[in-house]
Amino acid sequence: MEMTLPFTHNKNLKQHNHHEDFILLETPTIERLNFPVKLDVTISIICFEGHLKGHSNMRYFETGAPSLIVLLAGHTVTIENVSADFSALFIVMSKTFTSSLNIEEHLPVFLSLHNQPFIALKDAELTSLADYFKTVQKVLETDNPYTTKILQHLTKAYFYGFGYNAHHIERHTQQEKKPRLEELVENFLNQVQDNFKQERGIEFYADKLCVTPKYLSKVIKEHNGLSAKQWIDDYVVWEAKALLKSTPMTIQQISNELNFPSQSFFGRYFKRSVGLSPLAYRKM
Repeated sequence: MEMTLPFTHNKNLKQHNHHEDFILLETPTIERLNFPVKLDVTISIICFEGHLKGHSNMRYFETGAPSLIVLLAGHTVTIENVSADFSALFIVMSKTFTSSLNIEEHLPVFLSLHNQPFIALKDAELTSLADYFKTVQKVLETDNPYTTKILQHLTKAYFYGFGYNAHHIERHTQQEKKPRLEELVENFLNQVQDNFKQERGIEFYADKLCVTPKYLSKVIKEHNGLSAKQWIDDYVVWEAKALLKSTPMTIQQISNELNFPSQSFFGRYFKRSVGLSPLAYRKM
């Protein structure tokens, strides 16, 4: 896979790489990157020293050590400050690998990480994560035809051991009517990811999901504190930011890409959310 990362990566850095789907990096060069990068991989960062500050889909995060930072595939990320003493282990997983885990409780984890990608760690949890990294490292140093399955089982087992408490899975699991409501939220998020460039109205998604706009808004808001409209706007604005900063596309082309009726309409929409015009943002 051609990794899209929110930091510089020394190609000569020692790494463990399994079919471009699962990659371990030991403290790659990481620098301030104040323009958005849309990730096509999930990155877990086990922080031992220092701090890291940035945004993930408009949610500000500021880490201290020890901590775990999880940046999800599909999210648009900026790295705004890295301390000189920053030291961490990086685990990079492709969408293919994370999908292969088939984790049933992935929705509460997704919502938890969307709202806060930073998880403070206790010393025992940091040691456990470091042990997981070392175990996987040893697996990747062997020539075993079952390496993929071993990685899947180790990662899934660790998720249930650590993620259970870190992402409040039990609370979600015990909620009444969880299956129906979580299915609705999950389907809504999938629809937004697939259609946000063409559709920004709640009515479209409510119709797709066979519910009323009012009911959809209520469920989404109660489930994670963000309204359905905020979810949609997040995807649109961060896609626009990434295109403005990381591509040579004109503002008119970006407006067309995001299906706005005109460049001026796009400009007003963007400024309302960001506080700057698209041109002013590009020149920052």
